[in-house]
Amino acid sequence: MAEPHRIVVVGTGLAGASAAGSLRERGFAGDIALIGRDRHRPYELPALSKAVLLGEADEPDWVHEADFYDGIDLVTATSVTELDLGGRAVVDETGARHPYDRLVLATGSTPRTLPVPGADLDGLHTLRTLDDSLALRAAFGDGVRVVVVGAGWIGCEVAAAARGHGSRVTVIEPEPLPLHRTLGPVVGEVFRDLHAEHGVTWRLGTGVTEFVGTDRVTGVRLADGSTVDADVVVVGVGATPNTALAEAAGLELADTGGVAVDASLRTSAPDVYAIGDIAAHFHPRHGTRVRVEHWANAKDQGATVAASLLGEAEPYTANPYFFSDQYDLGLEVRGLFDPLTDDLVVRGDLAERSFIAFWLRAGRVRGALNVNQWDDGDALQALVDRQAEVDEGTLRSGELG
Repeated sequence: MAEPHRIVVVGTGLAGASAAGSLRERGFAGDIALIGRDRHRPYELPALSKAVLLGEADEPDWVHEADFYDGIDLVTATSVTELDLGGRAVVDETGARHPYDRLVLATGSTPRTLPVPGADLDGLHTLRTLDDSLALRAAFGDGVRVVVVGAGWIGCEVAAAARGHGSRVTVIEPEPLPLHRTLGPVVGEVFRDLHAEHGVTWRLGTGVTEFVGTDRVTGVRLADGSTVDADVVVVGVGATPNTALAEAAGLELADTGGVAVDASLRTSAPDVYAIGDIAAHFHPRHGTRVRVEHWANAKDQGATVAASLLGEAEPYTANPYFFSDQYDLGLEVRGLFDPLTDDLVVRGDLAERSFIAFWLRAGRVRGALNVNQWDDGDALQALVDRQAEVDEGTLRSGELG
């Protein structure tokens, strides 16, 4: 496979910018174009719901210093509207054509909204971009009534940040507990109690039927008929992968969502690859397609696709990894597991919020969560990567590695 002369990356988030950086690190001296909708140069997302939203930083973690892009055609604030696979070019909203020898799709995802009356009122926010984070931070304040819809990772981190600004926070979640489908009921109770102790009001087991207001939101009406007063509403109910370009171009999509790619992140079209939130890649460790929307996945797939673009065809084998900070609680999650069906084993003290949780399937470690414990990260990663068969007694109190 001959080395390409020009590589185009659609998407200027962490995945796309990591691909560009890895190409340069591997010695690729050809042309690289990065094209994306965001007006800023590429940045990482975690700080948007953490340090930036808390007011501890005014800037995110930039993927590269500004001068890195001196040798790259960085096109910001511009949407790509068409993939001309036959003509080996992408077309942007201005009509300009960007030819490629190889193409990387890193188009990310878009926050979901709720299809209920009042969804277009002022005062409703989602959180995806730096501008979103700065606008939301400006809306927080002492005594401001903030309603967060959704108690996943974004919802929980937003709630913690809003409380840090002195806002009065209510979180609405149809599931019985926060993070219920992500960490299961036992660990979900830990997060429910954590936020309650910091003054968050929970409205669990009910959904939203309407956002109330004339021009600006003043409340959120729930399925049980009650209304929660609001000055600011944050909708954190997940994200949808941006696959419209790929679908219009005829690329194969995965049944579970995303663009279908092989273990080396190649799509169904020659010389076209997909990474990050949109990539539903065949995972060699798990023998199935996996699509992950977390920071580590975007960063690491950028490095892997660079090798594939240059003909080395490395399989992407990393297990999902995620971290979060909420108040004085820090955590890391590793692996691919189902907390509602896999067996839970806890090491440490849930009440003290200093513990490790393991999820086992057929006696093998499929996932691990460390909360306020930082000494065993490498050992946990090894257990998850090997899907190690370990007896429960060892997991609760023995040597981990």
